[in-house]
Amino acid sequence: MRKLFGTDGIRGEANVYPMLPEVALQVGRAIGYLFRGSFGHHQKVIIGKDTRISGYIFESALTAGLCSMGIDVYLVGPIPTPAIAFLTKDMRARAGIVISASHNPYYDNGIKIFDHTGFKLPDELEERIEALLEDERFKEIRSTKEELGRAFRIKDAIGRYAIHLKSVVPPNIDFEGVKIAIDCANGACYYVGPMVLEELGAEVVRVGCQPNGININENCGALYPEVIRKKVMEEKCHIGIALDGDGDRIAICDEKGNLYDGDDLLAIFATYFLRKGMLNPKIVVGTVMTNKGLEVYLSKLGIELIRTSVGDRYVVQEMKAKGILLGGETSGHIIFLDKSTTGDGLLTALRLLSILREEGKTLSEFQGLYEKFPQVIINIKVKEKRPVHEIEGLTDLINKLEKRLGNEGRVVVRPSGTEPKYRVMVEAKDSKVAKEFAEEIATYIQRKLE
Repeated sequence: MRKLFGTDGIRGEANVYPMLPEVALQVGRAIGYLFRGSFGHHQKVIIGKDTRISGYIFESALTAGLCSMGIDVYLVGPIPTPAIAFLTKDMRARAGIVISASHNPYYDNGIKIFDHTGFKLPDELEERIEALLEDERFKEIRSTKEELGRAFRIKDAIGRYAIHLKSVVPPNIDFEGVKIAIDCANGACYYVGPMVLEELGAEVVRVGCQPNGININENCGALYPEVIRKKVMEEKCHIGIALDGDGDRIAICDEKGNLYDGDDLLAIFATYFLRKGMLNPKIVVGTVMTNKGLEVYLSKLGIELIRTSVGDRYVVQEMKAKGILLGGETSGHIIFLDKSTTGDGLLTALRLLSILREEGKTLSEFQGLYEKFPQVIINIKVKEKRPVHEIEGLTDLINKLEKRLGNEGRVVVRPSGTEPKYRVMVEAKDSKVAKEFAEEIATYIQRKLE
């Protein structure tokens, strides 16, 4: 069992274990040691962050740890998570690190790590990092004298990433005459998001683009899509884009105020890619949380849906293993393996806008591509997370309810990989049944973990 790493790196309240600067320093040392490997000293590692005030603490601590192991560190400042994935590969770095807690409140922070190919680390490497931190012998490993690393600041990182983003828009397409509202959650996309849209010709209405270190994800961004919906209707925009704090997930609003989650976007992209002959094999990757209605819709098109555990890196791993183009999560992580190695909200928005311009359609014309199964999700905050099978009687309760649902619903209960919570999801053709079953499970968990 991993002690530090969850489904998306290390995450927790800043200045509280495990998100302590002294832990980050040791994580930096372990990363330096592993990624230096047989390549020798002065390998390159890139560090970026979102706009949280605590980012300074962990940027400094990670830099110290890496440099002490003979790694040269390249600091890029506030930048989206997918930008680090891109830059790590583009700049031939050995690894990339993002300091971010994604959609969490400002007082949390986290550490995500990418390898030299731009993909998130597999479980095995995260386990090796944890093992090094617990190994007394590792404390004695040091670089000395001329082997010590240096730190540099990169000034053109945003520009490099912007060029990459614009490469997904065909040369014959621009966004002239398109009015776009974008909510950057006062996070890492606050500058690059509006800039790229304006450079492509769009009129941009900004929301959540004034970060102050503590307002990231605060009543704005992808977690609060009603904010962008209101702005779209007030400003009579053609489309609204809402991103989370580190820019790897997205929610969309059309010109009529309809909201689109990750499943809705997968339906649109799968339909388009299939028509263009780009889905080979004809498979889309989702997660256990992906709505069954999408699975039914894709099946009618002759497309198979494969489900993975929650976490975009698990989606990506399945896509890589089978050579699949398209995958994503209900939460808004969308991955195009021909263009990105991780979820990228801005890239997803640009690809969607390009399709709309190419086909001369408004987004509302894609509303209702499939019928969703009613889905009820309840988050239960707890002091201690335990594996589901260790909560007495819970597995029996889940099995009983699943038997009653038969083929007309699903139950998913899992501890969050990023927060001290359990997530209960029940899907059923009857929304009342979904609500009743979800509440029964949630009440049971609360009672058992009081």
